[in-house]
Amino acid sequence: MAFMGDVVYFPSMIATLRGIVHRQSSEEVTIEVGGIGYRVLVPITVWDELQDEQEALLHIHTYVREDRFDLFGFLTRNDKALFERFINMSGIGPRHALELSAVPKSLLMQAIGTQEPKLLTSVKGIGKKTAEKLLVDLKSLAEKQPEIFEVERGKWKEERGLHDQDVIDALKNLGYDTSSIMNVLKDLPSDLETSEERVAAALKQI
Repeated sequence: MAFMGDVVYFPSMIATLRGIVHRQSSEEVTIEVGGIGYRVLVPITVWDELQDEQEALLHIHTYVREDRFDLFGFLTRNDKALFERFINMSGIGPRHALELSAVPKSLLMQAIGTQEPKLLTSVKGIGKKTAEKLLVDLKSLAEKQPEIFEVERGKWKEERGLHDQDVIDALKNLGYDTSSIMNVLKDLPSDLETSEERVAAALKQI
């Protein structure tokens, strides 16, 4: 907990933060609220979407342990809920959960539908056994709370165009992590027809 004047603030009280965003290093922003700057960790996809020096609203998960106090920020309640589900899964820490939160929901739904762990092992630090367990948990979550996996109107087509698995595998084999790969793929020209063209174009941007 923290003290501000005569008021005691507990971490659980931080549900959202609205303020001016200052983008720091990748996956980290400072959001200034009433003259106080809060350090917030965000998925790389959120970091890329936020505008520096502009106001934004982030839904906050407060992660407290004996040796750490971190704030994680998301653009929607559903994105925050999915992150919270990730960190409650065995073997998934907050950093892995943040990486998984950067994977577009259309790809997660594809992985759930096919139960293909390869679609998740491209995430840094996620091995085959962990991916298999994740898919079981995510399938159960999708059945109970399908709204968490809803893609915003207009983004479904855009997201589906990102997931050329051959491109993801090729870039992963070259040492790039999933967050960086997804961040680059979303900016590739839509007229690239082959995986080879997409790999070549991605390498020029990474």
